[in-house]
Amino acid sequence: MSSTAEAVKVAAPRPRGGIGQSVADSLVVARRNLIRMSRIPEMIIFGIIQPVMFVVLFSYVFGGSISVPGAGLSAEGYREFLMAGIFAQTVTFATAGAGAGIADDMHKGLIDRFRSLPMARGAVLTGRTLADLVQTTLTLVVLALVALLVGWRTHEGFFSVLAGFALLLLLGYAFSWIGALIGLSVRTPEAATSGGLIWLFPLTFVSNAFVPSENMPWFLQTVANWNPFSATVQACRELFGNLPPGYPVPDAWPMQNPALASVLWSVLIIVVFRTLAVRKYRSATA
Repeated sequence: MSSTAEAVKVAAPRPRGGIGQSVADSLVVARRNLIRMSRIPEMIIFGIIQPVMFVVLFSYVFGGSISVPGAGLSAEGYREFLMAGIFAQTVTFATAGAGAGIADDMHKGLIDRFRSLPMARGAVLTGRTLADLVQTTLTLVVLALVALLVGWRTHEGFFSVLAGFALLLLLGYAFSWIGALIGLSVRTPEAATSGGLIWLFPLTFVSNAFVPSENMPWFLQTVANWNPFSATVQACRELFGNLPPGYPVPDAWPMQNPALASVLWSVLIIVVFRTLAVRKYRSATA
């Protein structure tokens, strides 16, 4: 009898540490979400079609109508100025999908079942945001190829361009935590989609994404220059070599140090909204 008990004791797996368990559980949940996405290909297809439409419409409809300092009314100059903004808009608009997915899991009671399992508290949300990051990466790759087809070009080295896309993905990952909090705070996926988009439109349009901020009234200039979205867009333009010659950079600190400002904004958003989302996850009910 004692030998059997000792054998069972030896065969039992050792409990994992907090960080190890959290990482493993997060990867399991991420894999589950990626498998689910692959079985619903229209989610990926529609997520790609919208930013492609933005590229084509802005490039050919507004390309010769908007003046960019240093590029004038050149369609090619505006196209290169525009693309960093379209890329940033694409990664941030993924927030709505993240929120809707979590709200759907809440609505179906899946979150309650996850909470009953012996897993790390933040693993469900971390896994979901990691899966969304993979989808965003795929969308960004397709969008970059479309941008190249319509005439967008980079004028810096490979690693500089790679750093620009890394900043975009970091911003997208940060905003996915905002989507997670929204998804846990509403009752239906439809409400999560609306709640995830309604604040994104002023955030993206009151920025330097589509027009230079110097053309805005002074109070909107201040908002645009300190907008975390604007910092990432400005950093990407510099890293891609897409700033027109002689383009007047605003005096605001984020515009003078856009790469650092982008990283700081993204990290701050992740820390704040991950904390709030995990806290909400512990108390939320379907």
